[in-house]
Amino acid sequence: METKTAAPKKATGTQKEKIEKAVAKDLSASYNRYKKFGEKQYTGMQIGRGHHWHYDEGDWKETKITPDLWEISYAVTKRRVGHAPENSGVPVGTEYQWYIVSHQHVKKLNANDYSTEMTGLKFKVAHKRADKDKWSAKAPTQRKYLIQFFKDLIAQLEKEPIPLDFEYDGVRYTGEGVPITETCDTEAGICYEVDITLNDNNIGIIRCIKSGWKMDRAEQGLVNAIGNEIFLYFE
Repeated sequence: METKTAAPKKATGTQKEKIEKAVAKDLSASYNRYKKFGEKQYTGMQIGRGHHWHYDEGDWKETKITPDLWEISYAVTKRRVGHAPENSGVPVGTEYQWYIVSHQHVKKLNANDYSTEMTGLKFKVAHKRADKDKWSAKAPTQRKYLIQFFKDLIAQLEKEPIPLDFEYDGVRYTGEGVPITETCDTEAGICYEVDITLNDNNIGIIRCIKSGWKMDRAEQGLVNAIGNEIFLYFE
């Protein structure tokens, strides 16, 4: 005799709300729990995950100081693509101080317009909790953090880069990759993020994740070709 399997019941409105709340609670708990990166303990977003933001029309000002050095200031509101999980993240009013090191690629389009792309790194110098009046580090300590950051960056730049020489889609590419030291696994003998320059043009940072090599604003076929060169170097 044939037995029929009962169709699963659809979640009612109340059940759906409970499920959504449970998922949100799990996400917020994951975000807020203590984690470890090497010997360092941290909270917040897990290493390897990211944010996606849209920036409003910003206000960028710059003043030329030397033939190659400019002073800049920039102010804008950034808005999250999507929504943060409920009860995750820091309270409204929390402040941060970041130091940004980046490549800015600018191309003049006409008399008044320039295309602009930036890729690089940002380093947290200090934060101030919403319910506190003081920053997590005083100015001298912030300066020490920056000095160490730049020392590490200089050491990273002074190391022998990964040579790149390959052909993709009928174009010859030569250049180099500078491994991001903090992403290098000495036991595995590989670095998972590399700053890439091809044909004398910095195109950004390539990263290796579970699904393969990824890179922002670059054709995936080219990304795969770069990633293959990096794998061959580390073999």
